[in-house]
Amino acid sequence: MIKLGEINTLEILRETDHGIYLVDDEDNQVLLPNRYVPEGFKIWEKLDVFVYLDNEERPVASTDFPYIKRGEFALLRCNQVTDYGAFLDWGLVKELFCPFKEQAFKMKPGGWYLVHCYLDEKTERLVASSKTNRFLDNRELTVSEFEAVDLIVSHPSDIGMNVIVNKKHMGLIYKDSIFKDLSIGDKLKGIVKKIRPGNKLDISLGQVGYRNIEPNADRIVQELQDNSGYLNLTDKSSPEAIKEALQMSKKNFKKAVGTLYKRRVIEIKPDGIYLA
Repeated sequence: MIKLGEINTLEILRETDHGIYLVDDEDNQVLLPNRYVPEGFKIWEKLDVFVYLDNEERPVASTDFPYIKRGEFALLRCNQVTDYGAFLDWGLVKELFCPFKEQAFKMKPGGWYLVHCYLDEKTERLVASSKTNRFLDNRELTVSEFEAVDLIVSHPSDIGMNVIVNKKHMGLIYKDSIFKDLSIGDKLKGIVKKIRPGNKLDISLGQVGYRNIEPNADRIVQELQDNSGYLNLTDKSSPEAIKEALQMSKKNFKKAVGTLYKRRVIEIKPDGIYLA
């Protein structure tokens, strides 16, 4: 079955004036227009193509892959707004449509918006929605505490930054756990710090507790190596100075320095820390 909005591996069936037709295992066919036809192709050769609807609502294949596929989230630029909705640049000739009813805030040309791509069952068209939360569900979690997860920064709140967890769930990074600038659409790695009642996910950008010591210690050593074996930081340095230099809290900095000192990796002096 040829799937709209996804990468399909299809075989070259025949050549026409308009391009080549590709076929799947169920004899479903789709046109790959001439502009995408590879040189020296062979009949029955397999190609990976993205399939979507053209301007006449016909399935068409492309060897150019978009910035977002069906079921994914991505930050896209709005190219134009019409009486029907907004049209977003997703890397293909035909732009991705976002109806007004699917806009969390009214889109404007030139603006960037985090959207989800889905198949509209009524129109059978791929469309975008910036109401991303409705495509996330925390009722049945697929993650556990201390598990590493993939994150997409969604939108800020009064207490931190909301994130999309593994493209499935909603999570929150509290303000006191953010030690670097975050922008909507950023893709990051994180850790499930805690699962609260109601399956609410507290997320950390670093590992939790003792799990955090080794990565932070490694970062300090790397910074020392990059700065000729010296860092102008001590346990008396301000949290702001430590955050700016190492993107970690003062508490985690002191734990990591203690670990490195016990292992005799570093020397601690009044003016800073040195590689031993």
